[in-house]
Parts: sequence; C-alpha cells; structure tokens
Amino acid sequence: MSIASPVRNDVETVLVTEREIEAAVDALAAQLTEDVGDRNPLLVGVLIGAFVFMSDLLRRFDFPLEADFINASSYGDCTDPGALEIVCEMMCDVAGRHVVIVDDIADTGQTLKALMQMLQERGAASVRTCCLLDKPERRTCNFQPDYVGVTIPDQFVVGYGLDYAGKYRNLPFVGVLRPELYESGTQ
Repeated sequence: MSIASPVRNDVETVLVTEREIEAAVDALAAQLTEDVGDRNPLLVGVLIGAFVFMSDLLRRFDFPLEADFINASSYGDCTDPGALEIVCEMMCDVAGRHVVIVDDIADTGQTLKALMQMLQERGAASVRTCCLLDKPERRTCNFQPDYVGVTIPDQFVVGYGLDYAGKYRNLPFVGVLRPELYESGTQ
C-alpha cells in the first residue's frame, strides 16, 4: 500500500490495515449481536476518538438499540479511579439498561474503568466495554475490555479516529506516527 499524501507521510508504519479493521469490526459486531442483541442495549461512544469506530459498528447491527456519546477523560492513578472529568454528558438514562461502552483504544484502562463504575452507580443493569484496539502493555490498573478487535504493541498510533494534536483521525487505517513528530512537539 502506498502512503503518499501529506498526512500519510507522517506515518512510519501501517499497523492495522483497512481490511483488518473491517474484519475486526465485523467480528465484534457478531459477538455483540450474540451477547446483547436481544436486550435493546445502549451503546455509549467515548468521544472524540471512538466516533469512527462506533459509526461503523452501529451500521452492522440489525436489532433495536440506542446510541449516545460521552466526552470524558480520566486523571490520576489506579488508587483514585474516581478522578474522571466529564466534558460532555450523555443524554440517555442508563438505569436498568444493558450498556456497552465503545472506545477506540484501551490504553491505561483508567478512563474505561472509571466510566464503567460511574454507569454502574447510575443503575445500569450491566456494563461491558468494546474497544477496537487494546494496548495491554500500557495498563496502569486492573482492567480488561470485554470485547477487543485487535491487540497492538505499545506504539504511538493514529488514524481511524485516533489523533495526535487533532490531526490524523481521517486516516482509514491505524498507523504508527513517526516519533520525531510527537517527541519534538512540533505538530
């Protein structure tokens, strides 16, 4: 695959191709259909990075569901999982609902773990997590996503919704950004 364009030139390596993403989304949709397809689930995308993945995932479902988004970030370490900042609150009530949190990547696990706890405290019947990418080497707390599309090594990745300094979300693949671009802080 040729990577010739201004944003593609900043990518050192394509880590997950468009076809691999499509296959991963298909597999995740099949698993979720089997597990929650009969429960009118509420899918909650974590903004901003998960919007591309969630959009593709939703279009593969043929059962009743609701979708919402939350913009959240987590601070602190695993001993303080409550340090969650909600930038934009979701609209749907989760009480009694089967919720699936959809995120682009499970990295430290802090944000997803805190979101799970928050939704459980709000009365969700069940809370599961679905991530396109999992980077287990970066985990700083006891967390494992319920559904994972692709496990990747500990490299700085962009594309398919993931960004660096607001750029690269539009790449159709997941690639490793050239280190000199983020180590120098020039972007």
